[in-house]
Amino acid sequence: MGAVMWWFIGASCVQLLCALALLRTRSPGRTELAPQALALLRGGRRAAVVVALVALHQRGAVAAGRKGTIRANGGPGRTRDPVQLGVHSSLRRALGLRVLATQPRARQAVDALRAELGRTGLLRPHGRVRIARPLLVGAMATVAAGLLVTRPSGAGLALALALGAVPTGAALALLSLPPTTRAARHLLAGLRERHPLPAHRREVTDGNLVLLYVALYGDPALALFLPRFSRDGGLLGQGGGTDGYATGRGWFGGSAWSGGESGGSGGGGGGGSD
Repeated sequence: MGAVMWWFIGASCVQLLCALALLRTRSPGRTELAPQALALLRGGRRAAVVVALVALHQRGAVAAGRKGTIRANGGPGRTRDPVQLGVHSSLRRALGLRVLATQPRARQAVDALRAELGRTGLLRPHGRVRIARPLLVGAMATVAAGLLVTRPSGAGLALALALGAVPTGAALALLSLPPTTRAARHLLAGLRERHPLPAHRREVTDGNLVLLYVALYGDPALALFLPRFSRDGGLLGQGGGTDGYATGRGWFGGSAWSGGESGGSGGGGGGGSD
């Protein structure tokens, strides 16, 4: 293998190390997260919007509209939660969940929450990820370009392939990382272990616990606690299922990037209301 190929492999390793530095996150401290934040970690943007809608519905601020939409049903109530306020202010007319999640005020509120989770080490910062992705793709492309330019053969080809496989494999592994960090996945797993989904809705009478269950479990919790609102409002099947952020489909295989303070996120409604 010639010296030129060594330069290509070295350049690939430099790109890989730069991307790795960008993707490193701080170790999060112990923090209490609002249900919207937990939902964002589990299932992304739409999951956070769903939890905000449930909290608003508990206070009578939103209701199911026609043809699988959600409509405002009065003011947002006594809440200071930015996501709930952003979602409610976006409902100037009845909207489906997919469209609601992309409305400017709702999107900005969720993006601010996502940035906060990035600062606490539970989500990889979006800006760094956007820089790291082309670096990782470039690392693989650099190895391929080196093989095309130098055209090694025999033992040199075998050595070049073996050495080039190291940065290429590492880049592929980093591209498959989910937006959530290991700490976030451990946090969600621990909460699910402490709060298993009950078998019957009558076992839960606290509206705050309903929000927690919806944040942790998504559709199964919606179908259990709010079957009519979820069905008529078009929330089921679109609220950020268990294949969202936390399970690790990676940046190219899963949903696009889509510790907060509760500020009264829990509703006054009981667990059995719908």
